Amino acid sequence: MKLFKKILDIINKPQPAEDPIEERGKFMPNIDLPVDEKFTINFKKNGGKFIYCDSIEEIYDSFRSILTENNWTNKKIFCINPKLKEKFEKLGGDFSTSLRGSSSFITTCENLVADNGAILVSSNQIGELKLQELPDNLILFATTSQLVNTIGEGLRGIKNKNKNQIPTNITTIKHFNTQGEKNFLNYGSNTKNLYLLLLEDL
Repeated sequence: MKLFKKILDIINKPQPAEDPIEERGKFMPNIDLPVDEKFTINFKKNGGKFIYCDSIEEIYDSFRSILTENNWTNKKIFCINPKLKEKFEKLGGDFSTSLRGSSSFITTCENLVADNGAILVSSNQIGELKLQELPDNLILFATTSQLVNTIGEGLRGIKNKNKNQIPTNITTIKHFNTQGEKNFLNYGSNTKNLYLLLLEDL
């Protein structure tokens, strides 16, 4: 997983006019990319903002930068996870369990899904709220051990982890468009401005 920095460098380089994957033809077998690389490519394609960190100190620095960049330092941040609140509230922002008047929402997730770059969440993170009820700005704290290849793999993991009581309200967040633009491909979905703070834990 330490390859993330190298992968991000490759992805952020200007691409040549001809994409070698496009040249392969539709009948050629798919290139099987590693799960971390596949997630990074698809998440960025969806419009998400990706911040990879080696340590919790880097996570804290990145969180402060997000607050400063968006002028959220003194604004209300919705948070329903007490452990997350305890971890981040000392860094700035007015943390609240009330959704009303919140400029952003900080949460964790169940899994990061590589094959479509989506974020899998459940009632463990968002309670019984619908995605459209959440603030447009999301800050997500996740770890590299939460990466899975498919939604099916993520759902199996949720079931195994919560044998006594499977969480409800399981859904994916997939469209992260900072300008809030809509097109027919994401019509009916909930577009969010999403920052992913990803901590290396493997």
